[in-house]
Amino acid sequence: MLSGMARAFLFTGQGSQFAGMGKDLAERFPIARETFAEADATLGQPISKLCFEGPEDQLGLTENTQPATLAVALAAFRALGGKPDLAAGHSLGEYTALTAAGTFAFADAVRLVRERARRMQSAVPVGTGGMVVLRKMTLPEVQELVAKVTAGLCEIANVNEPEQIVVSGAIAAMDQLVTLAPPRKALKLNVSVPFHCSLLAAAGREFAKVLDGTPMRDPAFPVWCNVDGKPNTTAAGARAALQRQFAGSVLWQQTIEGMFAAGVRQFVECGPKATLVNMVKRIALAKGIDGVETVAATTADEIAALVAK
Repeated sequence: MLSGMARAFLFTGQGSQFAGMGKDLAERFPIARETFAEADATLGQPISKLCFEGPEDQLGLTENTQPATLAVALAAFRALGGKPDLAAGHSLGEYTALTAAGTFAFADAVRLVRERARRMQSAVPVGTGGMVVLRKMTLPEVQELVAKVTAGLCEIANVNEPEQIVVSGAIAAMDQLVTLAPPRKALKLNVSVPFHCSLLAAAGREFAKVLDGTPMRDPAFPVWCNVDGKPNTTAAGARAALQRQFAGSVLWQQTIEGMFAAGVRQFVECGPKATLVNMVKRIALAKGIDGVETVAATTADEIAALVAK
């Protein structure tokens, strides 16, 4: 695998799913098969079949996407067998990172993210909220643009990388944002929930009670949280961060920059598709950081090659 300096494991979030994901992992690695079997038993439905075969529209339902993506990412992590020095996950992926660190039991994590998804979906009536990705715009430019929106709630949801920022809020505000944005800079996303904005605040307060009732242990390694872009080393810190994450922004760029500042140069991504390591490369480029190594551990072949090294 990667050798030498501190190694960060990254766990992919929602939006990376596709029909067929995880199938090769289950066929090649017994530990991956066991992971999917436990997810099926926990949920009382064959979520593995949905991962391996689809259909896409069912897999794309938030309440299916979240536990399915967590199961695939954790199956990849277990098949790889390495121990991170630190970890982070994008939105949903933070739950996977904490599960990999032993903070959550896998069964508890699967149940938890299904409940999270249901509460997110029901928090805002379908058709009343949306999200827009802004590309080739800096954070100050996006903040200036958001300040001009008057048609409803409009907040920064994800700071993914220097020129990819996602905004969330009321559907009328998203429409106005697209109109106000420079040409070809704004794209409405095909989502039914305005994730990571204060429209979800009330649902987030209720979900916080679910987290309070879920057993959590101190992570075996630091897990950097989305809302602060800083590492958590205790169960209490991780719980508080997840409670704020429900309706709070995902500070992914700040997380990776913090890892760079801490001397991390090696990154391994577990999930359905490698999306986060590509962000890492672009963040490194923008910051002028040299020597960054990234590895995808998303397919059976990739994992087998890494294990063989």
